[in-house]
Amino acid sequence: GPENPLPPLGAGRDLHTVGHSVAGIPEDMVRNIAYGRVPNVLPYTMQDGYNRVRTPREFRVAVLENEILRATFLLEYGGRLWSLVHKPSERELLDRNPVFQPANLALRNAWFSGGVEWNIGTTGHSPFTCSPLFAARFQSPDGFPVLRLYEWERIRQVPFQIDAYLPDGSPVLFVCVRIVNPNETTVPMYWWSNIAVPETPATRVLVPATSAYSFGYGGGGLARVPIPECDGVDVSYPTHIAKAAGFFFHIEDTDSDGQDASHWITAVDDTGRGLVQASTSRLKGRKLFLWGTGDGGRRWQTFLSEPGQAYIEIQAGLARTQLEHLPMPPGTEWTWLEAYGLMEADAAVAHGSDWQGAVAGVGEQLEHLISQATLDAELVRCQRWLDRPADDLLQRGSGWGALERLRREAAGEPPFSRALIFDDASLTEAQMPWVTLLREGRLPTIDPEDSPSGYLVQPEWAGLLEGAVVEDTEPGSQWWGLLHLGVMRYASKDAGPNDRSAQAQEAWRLSLAIRANPWAARNLAFVAWEEGRHETATEFYIQALGMMPGLLPLAIECGQKLIAMGKAQTWLDLLAGLPDAVRAAGRIRLLEGQAALDSGDLQRVEPLFDGTLVVDDLREGERSLSQLWLDYHVRRLSLSEGGTVEDLRERVLRDYPVPAFLDFRMSGQR
Repeated sequence: GPENPLPPLGAGRDLHTVGHSVAGIPEDMVRNIAYGRVPNVLPYTMQDGYNRVRTPREFRVAVLENEILRATFLLEYGGRLWSLVHKPSERELLDRNPVFQPANLALRNAWFSGGVEWNIGTTGHSPFTCSPLFAARFQSPDGFPVLRLYEWERIRQVPFQIDAYLPDGSPVLFVCVRIVNPNETTVPMYWWSNIAVPETPATRVLVPATSAYSFGYGGGGLARVPIPECDGVDVSYPTHIAKAAGFFFHIEDTDSDGQDASHWITAVDDTGRGLVQASTSRLKGRKLFLWGTGDGGRRWQTFLSEPGQAYIEIQAGLARTQLEHLPMPPGTEWTWLEAYGLMEADAAVAHGSDWQGAVAGVGEQLEHLISQATLDAELVRCQRWLDRPADDLLQRGSGWGALERLRREAAGEPPFSRALIFDDASLTEAQMPWVTLLREGRLPTIDPEDSPSGYLVQPEWAGLLEGAVVEDTEPGSQWWGLLHLGVMRYASKDAGPNDRSAQAQEAWRLSLAIRANPWAARNLAFVAWEEGRHETATEFYIQALGMMPGLLPLAIECGQKLIAMGKAQTWLDLLAGLPDAVRAAGRIRLLEGQAALDSGDLQRVEPLFDGTLVVDDLREGERSLSQLWLDYHVRRLSLSEGGTVEDLRERVLRDYPVPAFLDFRMSGQR
């Protein structure tokens, strides 16, 4: 479906926020956790235009294959490594989801489980999770084919590339990653390769570490814990754990001999077999993520796939934890090599009670599969071709890299890459207004009924746009320029938050005065809500929705904010004027139930529990469905029997357990 045209001005809920607990956390980690966080995902927009209606469809893939492995990549969806088959045993090494089902777990909302996801930019999955990357192929100097995936990352303003290859006879798939900072300033950098593997009752995760930083999703923060046994539970077996959790393993930088430590992680079944991932030393972090065996975790597994399809993730990143960003100096590049293959360890050793012995045994097998020295030498080899342009472009990604190339050429700045092709053919409708501004110094005429997609927040563009808006006298283009100028001002880092807000609102008010449009009205409504000016926010939300009643994301935001402002009845009144297709959406039905509950209309709430309420984009960690159930029964009993809310809540939790189809509580929250 279409992307959400509303600029994401506010910060989404961050499940990875660290609470007060930092005991045992090194000082450099504490600094990195506080560093580099972004207030929102601008200039990207949200990808929430999906549903849960499943039909057969085709995907563009690229396949690398030798006599041992076959690797399949989804080109249209972040270049994800979707399948890795060990051909002699006919074994799938990854969790290969039998369905493609987006759900609201990522920076831009849409995310899907399975395979290996390449995450760059900031915490919360990649902006490209559900977007195509550029894909190209070429022959290496040694004669084997290389698949190159690349893009221009717009939050950090950096290009990155993934060169994947599988030489003849290689028992591992090689993935060489390079990130380049072409800027004159240090940028916060983040990378994690998230690897989904099957979860079985006997699955054990092994990693060369004796401690980890545990992270729970109930607000407990980060804590240093021993592994494998933590609080009497062997956490190396994911099915021993009831609640969703993450363990960031602390791998020492050097081993007992003073040499660079090996960096790897594996998940093996009862036979000692499973996928292993290893890397050169720059990729120092390793993590285990699990949904847990509780009702909520199992419900999430089914929501993302099908009954019986359970997975965990073993992950590898630049920092020790996913809560951190690392400072990347100007004009530098970071390169590392990853290897993926089949671990075949002795089952008795891998599942032995001696943790150090199990790790050592797996480490010995890894040395036979792909030694650390071989990995280091392979990194040197693949660096010979990283600057070489590809021969054959298989697929284009977004046009934003091409737009940045054009801007740099016009400004006389050096190119950000000579190896990566961001050609004019990749430019789309989203970039064309900016191309016009760059080449002609003016803005094109835009109809307010058209979605103003294609936001930019770079300071270099703000200067060009300011000048064009001042000189423009055509209302059909001036309102659009002021709208985008307001977004740029709101996202600016050059002024304090109050000044940014005031300057942005000034631009949006002018935009609305020049040409009535729902986009400026919505932005003014959002900022008024954020600043606690509820009457003004209500006025602008009603105005925006009146101009665009069929825009589902606007209707959802309007309902959420009106209910949060204590204006449930106002929302219920507005519902009557919305198109049937909007009213039928699961999120809108949920908002109707929440508003009806706040207004005391329990009869309007009760039908929502008939099993048909499905919120397509339910957010990871969101408890709105279970909360509606619990609040409804508390209110019902309060009206019929009286009693305090506290006493009734305990009774409801005991006597009216949340139905499975409404229970998405990740950490057993009540």
